[in-house]
Amino acid sequence: MLIKGLSDYYDVLASAGKVLPAGYSSVKIHYLVSLTEEGVMDGILDIQEIQEVPVGKGKTKQKKVPRDFMMPQRTEKPGIDANIAEHRPLYLFGLNLTEGGLTPEDRTGKAKKSHEAFVNISLEFLDGLDSPLINAFRSFVLNWRPEAETENPFLLELGKDYAKTGFAFCLSGNPDRLLHEEVPLKQKWEQVYGNQLTDGDDVQTAQCAVSGETASIARIHNKIKGVYGGLPTGSVLIGFNNSSENSYGKEQSYNSNVSERVMKKYTEALNYLLGSSRHRILLDDMTVVFWAMNPNETCEDLFMKMFFGQSDQMNAARTEEMLESMWRDARTGRITEGRLDSLEQIDPDVDFYMLGLKPNSSRLSVKFIIRKKYADVLWNIARFQNELQVSRETRPILLQRIKMEMVSPKSKNDKVNPALLTGLFESVIYGSPYPAALLETMIRRVKTDTDKVNAVRVGVIKACINRNYTKGELKMALDRGNKNQAYLCGRLFAVLERLQQEASGGNLNRTIKDAYFSSASAKPVLVFPKLINLAQNHLRKVKRPVFFNKLIGEIIESLDGGFPDTFRLKEQGEFIVGYYQQYQSFFEKAENKKEMEVE
Repeated sequence: MLIKGLSDYYDVLASAGKVLPAGYSSVKIHYLVSLTEEGVMDGILDIQEIQEVPVGKGKTKQKKVPRDFMMPQRTEKPGIDANIAEHRPLYLFGLNLTEGGLTPEDRTGKAKKSHEAFVNISLEFLDGLDSPLINAFRSFVLNWRPEAETENPFLLELGKDYAKTGFAFCLSGNPDRLLHEEVPLKQKWEQVYGNQLTDGDDVQTAQCAVSGETASIARIHNKIKGVYGGLPTGSVLIGFNNSSENSYGKEQSYNSNVSERVMKKYTEALNYLLGSSRHRILLDDMTVVFWAMNPNETCEDLFMKMFFGQSDQMNAARTEEMLESMWRDARTGRITEGRLDSLEQIDPDVDFYMLGLKPNSSRLSVKFIIRKKYADVLWNIARFQNELQVSRETRPILLQRIKMEMVSPKSKNDKVNPALLTGLFESVIYGSPYPAALLETMIRRVKTDTDKVNAVRVGVIKACINRNYTKGELKMALDRGNKNQAYLCGRLFAVLERLQQEASGGNLNRTIKDAYFSSASAKPVLVFPKLINLAQNHLRKVKRPVFFNKLIGEIIESLDGGFPDTFRLKEQGEFIVGYYQQYQSFFEKAENKKEMEVE
């Protein structure tokens, strides 16, 4: 499903002109080497562009960035192997940059070997080609002597940029005429590239497992770059490095039966996704990419806005209006396709993919792959957001915020179990029960960090209980009609805490929540009698004793003959929700309280 989905997405991108043709790579170029007709370097031209980049607190600064050019596909062979028409400076000039300046010498002779490889490959490829620029480049390759260019003023002027710079070639006085764009060179490259797919002793032909066509099978798959924690040079998604992984005498990726054409398509599509902030998000240390089988990318923007709160591409007012409508739909159980149809360029029936990746040695590990109709994805996210709400003000809760709340604020390690994050992600997208560990984690955090009983943690607990155990038993705000014993005990604890705070005039360093919250949520029968006795003293000191006395009496009257002995995990969660909703109700505006009473 994954390779087929990426291969099909390549076709979508190609139809919109968003990916490179087969046989080409996008290469970042900083400078042009200007050559005379005799092949002598007479200058280095800076072609970098100036862009505004954010530096924090609303400030920006100008930064030089290289330009992207479409060039003959770069080699991915390990070791020393040169590219056509461009490469790193070590290959082009055979010189290392050291503290003492430029030198062709190094311990392993790498500079010499790299330059020789570049010379040999270039001369072999240029054989039979003719144009003023090609001839100038050929002369440059033949006549350049690294040992004689250690004081080259053009290279020395680059300073530290020399070693990390990408170069291309042009003819002196014609910076718009570039070597890699010469028609004879491009024609020969396309011929050579086509022959690479069909010729050679190691080419094997078989039926492609993805497309079904009979074609040459890829022996080595192109590398994928941009996955967090992966190798700088990239990692493969499909690879067979050990003889124990081989079968039927087939070595390396001949085991996978993916054709060269499909391999090029799926790797190009995945690299495109990983290189785009509109298709990629980092979830802890897992890289998540997503795409719809649609070239306009509006689906991805709306998904990013709903799930991660990020999207600079969409009309903000229009998006917020639509999201609010979807939240209302989710509360009443209505479908969202009407909402989707009302937004331009959104196709609710399009297939939507989500992929989680983590590096594993030289290969990539797929943590999950999801494919669903786009309307189903958005509907499930809207339902998820609605389940998290614990007040009448609808505020989307981002996945990153939930992840933060799974970790103690005092902990130096902010990592969360990847299996738990993956399980949560899949639960949201599929609309399935939440991972059991999610409820346990949030309850533990609330009981441990009693000063962090916030809307996010309580919202997650409420969502887990309603989806995994019951259907809508815990409402969005305080439910005075809820007779659940754990919920009532949580409400009672909030009332007693508020009573203590008013009795002391707010001058308390430590409340009953700090001392008894954790034990009250687990063993109420051991704690509440003591708290009720303390409340008698507090009632004599408050300005509205009748209010508190009546509220305490109403809650205790609803308990089944006394306080329960023990609360299990689910009941502890109900206790926390009851506590939070009751405590927040003390700060409700008068009109909102009347609404609650009517409901």
